[in-house]
Amino acid sequence: MDGTADRPERGDVSNSLSGSTVHGPVVQAREVHGGITFNYHQAPAPRPADRRPDQVPRPVGRFVNRRRDLAHLDGVLIEDDEATAHCPVGVVSGLPGVGKTATACQWAHHNQRRFPGGQLFIDFAALRGSGSGASGDRAGGAGADVSEALAMCLRALGVEESYLPAGLAERTALFRTMSADRRMLVVLDDVTHPAQVRPLVPQGAGSALLATSTWRLGELALDGAALLPLDTLDAEGALHLLGTLGGQRRIDAEPEAAARLAELCGGLPIALRIAAARLHTRQRLTIADLVAELTDEQSRLSHISVSSVHEERTVSAALELAYRDLPAPAAALYRTLGCLPGRSFDAALAAVASDLTSRQVQPLLDTLEAASLLGVAEDGRYRLHDLVRLHALEGARQAEPPDTERQIVTRATGHYLALTALADLTIRVDRLRIVDLADVLGVADVSAAVAQSPFAGADAPAQDAIAWLEAERPNLLATLRAAARYGLDRQTWQLSEVLTVLFLHHRHLADWREVAELGADAAARDGVPAAEARLRSLLSRPLLDLGRDEQAREQLEIAERRAVESGHLALQASVQEFLGRYLDRHDPQRAIAAYRSSLALNIQADEERGAALAGYFLGCAQAAAGDLDTALTALEAARRTFLALHDRRMAARALADLGRVRARQGDRSGAAADLSAAAGELREQRAGHYEAQALEDLADVLDDAEQARDCLSRALEIHQAGGSPRAAELRARLAG
Repeated sequence: MDGTADRPERGDVSNSLSGSTVHGPVVQAREVHGGITFNYHQAPAPRPADRRPDQVPRPVGRFVNRRRDLAHLDGVLIEDDEATAHCPVGVVSGLPGVGKTATACQWAHHNQRRFPGGQLFIDFAALRGSGSGASGDRAGGAGADVSEALAMCLRALGVEESYLPAGLAERTALFRTMSADRRMLVVLDDVTHPAQVRPLVPQGAGSALLATSTWRLGELALDGAALLPLDTLDAEGALHLLGTLGGQRRIDAEPEAAARLAELCGGLPIALRIAAARLHTRQRLTIADLVAELTDEQSRLSHISVSSVHEERTVSAALELAYRDLPAPAAALYRTLGCLPGRSFDAALAAVASDLTSRQVQPLLDTLEAASLLGVAEDGRYRLHDLVRLHALEGARQAEPPDTERQIVTRATGHYLALTALADLTIRVDRLRIVDLADVLGVADVSAAVAQSPFAGADAPAQDAIAWLEAERPNLLATLRAAARYGLDRQTWQLSEVLTVLFLHHRHLADWREVAELGADAAARDGVPAAEARLRSLLSRPLLDLGRDEQAREQLEIAERRAVESGHLALQASVQEFLGRYLDRHDPQRAIAAYRSSLALNIQADEERGAALAGYFLGCAQAAAGDLDTALTALEAARRTFLALHDRRMAARALADLGRVRARQGDRSGAAADLSAAAGELREQRAGHYEAQALEDLADVLDDAEQARDCLSRALEIHQAGGSPRAAELRARLAG
């Protein structure tokens, strides 16, 4: 109904996994208390041609009012001439809680048949990952938000992770290409800047874009967008909503009091909803009594007002009344939840934050849900509406000791640090780390902790761990920011380092950059040069992918100095490897020298996998420089080590590069054998992108034209399934 919060539940957005849903089992590790459930299901990705995304959340039940607004959207977004090249854009703006998202979802639901190409939904508040989106984020974060939004759209249209372009411009161009033959609707929720809208306008004839925003975004009118300010409900609409929610008989029994209640609520749906919930749950409470209480609270509105707008002050009054009805333990939990950094949480985090057991906290959560102060998503996670969270936070600042917020952030950080460390270890045990994970987990045997982790019971523990990290990414980022803000430097850099494992698998470049920057700065303040070196060298990766090569070089220079200062040989070797990746672009001969240095340091530090990685990249660099015999030796050594370490994915990649070197040497039969075997191994490892590359190169060295055609057909199948732009080139090659 229009009387719900400003937008639908966020849980199914912030926990979205390209067709997966995550919950989880139980873990106890130091600060983590109580049960935490992960429930991971992954469906096979359909081919892009068969995929019709349907991402817009279903409208809330018993939607009322907004007929004129919906009719206005009809006039704006439905073109009489479906073949027109113009894509209509509508922007619904208004106060938090006024019903923008509910209205947008209602319109999209009623017009599904008009968009056979599908409906995409992007929640920019979830992308920002914390808070209410301060005005400073409007300009500063727009580029990063749009880049990730485009990635989400491309994934929904069938583009796999390995084929996502790194840059904003390339992602924009690919989205335009992939939307050109579709008649589709794009819904953008809670945008804060015009730059977040323009790149996401679909290209297909008959398509449309609908955005919601607290900001008016008047600049978009210059681009032809239609602006629809969504006002609070008029008296008739407010009474209609109250009757729908609280019972029409009660409204009819006290018409004057009901009219006054609607007036005091300012026609804002969230305020009307909470008032109706009190009437529904407390049958002895008359509307006149509620009006009297609400009137008495007017003097207390300013201390939780998010602006000077009267309607938002009325929301504060309604929230204050609902809060004062709570039993003391539930009220205490309410204040605690207001201090949590993330936008969603589960019962385990609520228990840790409030220093309660899961058994103690669950009834209190149920009480808050019954009081309409807490929303529950389909995956079982909880969420406070933004205005409710602000009210709860202000209540904590008034009623609790001054250091309460910091204590809650400290507990939440410890909770996420332990779980992220377990996920990191589950994905790869022998990765270089500076953080002492035994100390973080509070155990003597890290291997035993991994065996008992929430991910250990999954059919594919590593994939389950990555899925959890992806689902929790917005909350992890919000927690990391809060930890840095409160000066928790040790926990900040530790969480930054273990969270890096997510970015090594999924390319969230803006997030990776922020995480590494926060961690590196915290490590510098904490006086741990090894941690600073590690995080600054890792920071060079997203900077390079974002085209910020000079900044990457500056970070690597600092990392080199700090690594030497730390005396950590394996770390120095790693920094040299990252330096080689930078020099590959700018000075190939110096890149070879950097990889040789990394290899020597890894051997000296007895780091087998580090030496194998350095040797692999050294071989690739030598091959690029034309030193084929030396490259062959380096790549063969790297493959042997990867096999000994059971790293079959990297071993297969090395074998494919061996085949490419042999092809350049003129050894076509040897190249064919290596590339054929590598393609098979990569297929077993589900490394489709690298398999397709190996198959294309294999086709070039095969003498049998039919076999070569089979290889290209299989490569085309992979590229098509992943939405790769290479598919068009392969189709042309096969046709020729």
